[in-house]
Amino acid sequence: MTEAKRVESADHFTDQSNGRSSDQSKQVGRGELLAMVSAMMAFMAMGVDVMLPAFGDIREAYGLAESSPETTRVVTFYFFGVAFGHLFYGPLADRLGRKPTLMIGTAIYLAGVVMSTLAPTFAVLLAGRVVWGIGAAGARVVAMSIVRDVFDGEAMAKAMSQVMAVFLIVPVIAPSMGAGLMALGPWRIIFWFCAVFAVAVLVWTVRLTETLDPADRRPLNTAAVVSGYVQVARTPVTFGFTMAAVFLQAAFTAYLSSAELLMSEIFGRSSQFPVIFGAVAIFFGVAAVTNGRIVERLGVDTVLVRGSIAVVGLSLLLMAVTLAFDGRPGFWLFMPMLAVTLSCFVFLMPNLNSAAMEPLGAIAGSGSALTGGVRIALGAFIGGIIGEAVSTSLTPLVVGIAVMSASTAATIALTRAGGVKGLRQGADLNPLG
Repeated sequence: MTEAKRVESADHFTDQSNGRSSDQSKQVGRGELLAMVSAMMAFMAMGVDVMLPAFGDIREAYGLAESSPETTRVVTFYFFGVAFGHLFYGPLADRLGRKPTLMIGTAIYLAGVVMSTLAPTFAVLLAGRVVWGIGAAGARVVAMSIVRDVFDGEAMAKAMSQVMAVFLIVPVIAPSMGAGLMALGPWRIIFWFCAVFAVAVLVWTVRLTETLDPADRRPLNTAAVVSGYVQVARTPVTFGFTMAAVFLQAAFTAYLSSAELLMSEIFGRSSQFPVIFGAVAIFFGVAAVTNGRIVERLGVDTVLVRGSIAVVGLSLLLMAVTLAFDGRPGFWLFMPMLAVTLSCFVFLMPNLNSAAMEPLGAIAGSGSALTGGVRIALGAFIGGIIGEAVSTSLTPLVVGIAVMSASTAATIALTRAGGVKGLRQGADLNPLG
């Protein structure tokens, strides 16, 4: 909106420009609005986490080997779609409005679900996953835009923290939901569940009044969009911190895409996978909350320096222990170490995103779209390569994590050496961006 943004009142939102209660307040209260936005954010996570328990059945359905790592592509191709979708939903939402853009994104999301569900071959499934990811990106972009429209200042920071807290619950419960659904029917029931979830959220948003002020609508000017993207790419600080985030995203993607195979083939705990995956996700949530408090006290720059040193040390220790056991350490030795290492990544990702956006000013929208798209796309590509190398040994995963950690630390150091100053004191709390 304009400078007259709506902020939280006692039980509704008030337009600061004239003191009148907005139409929004007559339909959706603050609590319901945040729950609605959180559900939109869950589109993307739900498209990955809920189906991880089905990887074994997917291998069987498409004639893949029992321990085939090709199922990692179900995750990486989805992220390719999400990355591509970031590039055009921002301008679309600023032109058409939030609700029409959400409808478009949901329609694409449903098309991807149907295509994936009915896929006669594994190749068609992967194509459907790309379409599915493109649709999921729309819900995420719209959700973030609505928060910016409705809240301002400290109210916006508080709202975003609450949304992210709910968002972090999805990886904890989604695998168990997927396993429960598979107990009721064939594995494709998980895909249909995602479609029902998307439709339910879309129907729910009927109660939401359009949050984009008509005065803030922007023309869909291709030249302006391209020019903004070029300016973002030519900003050294943004480029450097975005590349550092790419390496972290690659490590996260490698873990996500190989987690099911890791539990079933290496540790022989396929029945426990949903619980174990959820337990590791709890580590991420704790780290995200802690990061918000630490950044307020120490600042982004200090956290980046100390965090990069910590992740390099932990990842090298993880690699050394794994190699000492010929790539197959015990479950109770390996998993806690992996959880702690990946949780430390959470202290870097949101702060790298904030640092990358710091110098962009008026082109922050283009910056968010391009940096997010590049991070997810390259991270999915590199992480997919690492994930597919995991089969009967943990060595490829831990070596990949160590290399990504070292690359992140080196890129942060090089970018800071270029004269980074005045990094802001706050950061988005979403560990996966």
